[in-house]
Amino acid sequence: MSDAAHTVSGMHRAARPEQLPLFQAPEWTRVIGVFDLETTGVDVTRDRIVTAHVGVLDADGAVLTARDWLADPGVPIPDGAAAIHGISTEHARAHGRDAATVVAEVVDALACIFAAGIPVVAYNAPYDFSLLKHEALRHAVAPLESPWPVIDPLVVDKRYDRYRRGKRTLSVVAQHYAVRLDGAHEASADAVAAGRVALALADRYAAWLPPTLDELHTRQIGWARSQAESLTEYFVQIGRLDPEESLDGRWPIR
Repeated sequence: MSDAAHTVSGMHRAARPEQLPLFQAPEWTRVIGVFDLETTGVDVTRDRIVTAHVGVLDADGAVLTARDWLADPGVPIPDGAAAIHGISTEHARAHGRDAATVVAEVVDALACIFAAGIPVVAYNAPYDFSLLKHEALRHAVAPLESPWPVIDPLVVDKRYDRYRRGKRTLSVVAQHYAVRLDGAHEASADAVAAGRVALALADRYAAWLPPTLDELHTRQIGWARSQAESLTEYFVQIGRLDPEESLDGRWPIR
């Protein structure tokens, strides 16, 4: 951990956030993209997109543009997945669009945001970007090989408040940062909430965040790798992983 990160951790044990010095939020907070998928499962190489959201927020977290997709994934949606996001196989087949068309449009929407130099926020980014890449390859769509710049509130939150106890799901972290999340596990609701969490993180940790998007993106690569290594050690200790196993820490795409 860097000296700055040690300082952050120590200050937050000694002072409430409202007691910390005020610093201007980073320039990138003026406008951010947001991205989220709801899918048939959690295997990024095999599972399929059911719903997707790509949007843009302003510095206050207000929605400037938004686009949603419902796809017919071409495979049955497991009951467990449907229970989470509310989309059944029958509904997707009746109302969803062709999966290849949806994948191509999602990739294009993200590419346009990146081309404008706007960062895209995705909570647990390697899941969404990796699954989108495999879907693109499956449907002969040119994938986003190296999405940039990406902001992952999960990685940033773990970096700057690493000792906070409890889960780090989006709903829990949103509540911690006083971000409203209605309709959790709906792609649009999750994407917007993740964007607003990123803005809250930028506000709270403005003094310690890397000054540029380039550096923030690059730092998250290392932070994610270190976090995966730490979690691997813990899982081995509690018997959840065998000693020869390890979690994939590649970021923002695996």
